[in-house]
Order: sequence, then C-alpha cells, then structure tokens
Amino acid sequence: MSHTFFIAFSYILTALVVAGLILRAVIDHRMQVRALADLESRGIGRRSRRG
Repeated sequence: MSHTFFIAFSYILTALVVAGLILRAVIDHRMQVRALADLESRGIGRRSRRG
C-alpha cells in the first residue's frame, strides 16, 4: 500500500507528459502546414516537386 500512490502518480505524470508531447506535435504540424500553404500561395514551391 505504501508504494501504490507513488506508482499511480508516476503513471499519471507519464501519461500527461506523453499527451503534452503529442499535442505539441499536432499543433506544430498544423503550423507547418499553414506556413507551407502560405509559401506555395506566394509562388514559392518545394524543391522536391522540381523535376
């Protein structure tokens, strides 16, 4: 019983950190997609599309 709180707290803290990292990645991805769309709308294309 003495370690139950510590173990539960550790799992909860780990889950919160992982959720925060996932949220950060999703937000960053959306920002990058918007920035890329903005650049492409100005006529600046990707190097990978140049053939």
